[in-house]
Amino acid sequence: MNCLNETVHACSMYCNGVKMYCLTAPNARYSDHRQKTGKNPVTVVKKTHNVKNNLLCDEQKRILWLSKTFDGSVHDKRIADEQPVRFPVGITVWQDTGFQGYNPENVIVKMPTKKPKGKELSQIQKQENKEISSFRILVEHAIGSVKQCRIVKERFRCTKFGFDDKVMLIACGLHNFRISLKNNAIIN
Repeated sequence: MNCLNETVHACSMYCNGVKMYCLTAPNARYSDHRQKTGKNPVTVVKKTHNVKNNLLCDEQKRILWLSKTFDGSVHDKRIADEQPVRFPVGITVWQDTGFQGYNPENVIVKMPTKKPKGKELSQIQKQENKEISSFRILVEHAIGSVKQCRIVKERFRCTKFGFDDKVMLIACGLHNFRISLKNNAIIN
């Protein structure tokens, strides 16, 4: 999904990235292997690689957009550049520092201010960073809720092409379903 619906009622969204861990070899077992070298046993761990997605989330922790899956070495901003999103006009996009330089059109971008070397932040900058972090924690909770599905948070062993995209999409859909059930329980 590359376009957000114009009827989205959220006035704020947050960009963030999610990582999954994959085995490097399709038939590799992921248990630790012991090797004896002299008197002391040495633990050798099979290597893994990461895959990641970017997502957009609103204040209710609902995931509104999910990017395609990329290798873990690809930077968040590069994913955002390769997966362009058309935002509704006048919306506020809260970004973490992984998206520095990503400025979509017709939106207000809010990003935390980094402390200059050898100097302190002003009280206004500290207050803005606190406001940004209070919204960011909601998104981190949404990512944690997505990772309630064990297949997302643990080592992913399926090597079929495109299957990792489907797994992440299903996990995000289940998260949104849980959110809608909670909201309906509060209303009724």
